[in-house]
Amino acid sequence: MKPAETEGDTSEKFEFQKVMVDPGQSPMRLDKFLFDKLFQVSRNKIQQAIRNGMITVDGETVKPNVKIKPRQEIIVYLDEPRESKREIVPQDIPLDIVYEDEDLMVIHKPAGLTVHPGVGQRDGTLVNGLVHYFQKKELPIKEGNEADRPGLVHRIDKNTTGLMVIAKTTAAMAHLGKQFSDHSIERKYVAIVWGNFEAPAGTIQGNLGRHPGNRTKQTVFADDEGGKHAVTHYKVLEDLYYVSVVECQLETGRTHQIRVHFQHKGHPLFNDVKYGGDKVIKGTVFDKYRRFVENAFKLIPRHALHAKSLGFVHPTTGKKMFFESEMPEDMKQVLDKWRRYLEGRTQKRL
Repeated sequence: MKPAETEGDTSEKFEFQKVMVDPGQSPMRLDKFLFDKLFQVSRNKIQQAIRNGMITVDGETVKPNVKIKPRQEIIVYLDEPRESKREIVPQDIPLDIVYEDEDLMVIHKPAGLTVHPGVGQRDGTLVNGLVHYFQKKELPIKEGNEADRPGLVHRIDKNTTGLMVIAKTTAAMAHLGKQFSDHSIERKYVAIVWGNFEAPAGTIQGNLGRHPGNRTKQTVFADDEGGKHAVTHYKVLEDLYYVSVVECQLETGRTHQIRVHFQHKGHPLFNDVKYGGDKVIKGTVFDKYRRFVENAFKLIPRHALHAKSLGFVHPTTGKKMFFESEMPEDMKQVLDKWRRYLEGRTQKRL
């Protein structure tokens, strides 16, 4: 039974949310899928809501164990509005604008800037800055997104630097959103990862979903265990023995995809606290080397990942747009430090 069908006017007691199942989603129980999707909502609460008819799939009431399929529409009613529904506070946060026209904006996001408000952080985000910048202009909301994500076609992690595209009109949002959904967007990242590789290039595949023991993390699942289909292509740009510089091209765009895929392969991103890159992964156990690594961590107090390039078809003109940004200074400094270290080791052997 939906809230509108209950006795009296109860609609204000419920939060309405539409969730679109990703085209690459593998079969998964509805309750588990929503547990992954809805932050800070218990699985028991989700199961009860499904049994009470407060959650529908393609307009039909179902059981908690029904398997969801790609492109299905899930409507969720929760009896406690979540914090994310609060009004967005405009804030004068500097925007590094790379390009802007009537339809869209391309920005360079710095490290440390969260993209949108969430639990525990209501302001100081890119979205707060966008709302201030556009003032009374109402930015579109991507289908399936929450109201606190105006203009966002995609996002990158708080401590990842690089390029993002912002939609300024509903038509631009739909056009760009379809390109992301079709995986026709060209995105390349550059990362510093631990260790070196036998082959100069490769592909990492593995379904990604929320970690069952830590909901702030993602993990790799077997194909029959759930998660979303995810593919990362990579090319080694520089082999520094202890660490490598890799260029990554995303075929899909899942949460923490590059970070989790490389961690899964034993090459976590340099100084990635969440996925184990903040300790010595390759090298000696001697104190001198450990201190060297710790000093390198101080140069880049974040995971070493940069959204280097972004290419898409303009939603109005139909022209191919391509943008590229330089590697940030903190990553450059770390690489220079590793190059000097490797050069010194080589000279000692001669």
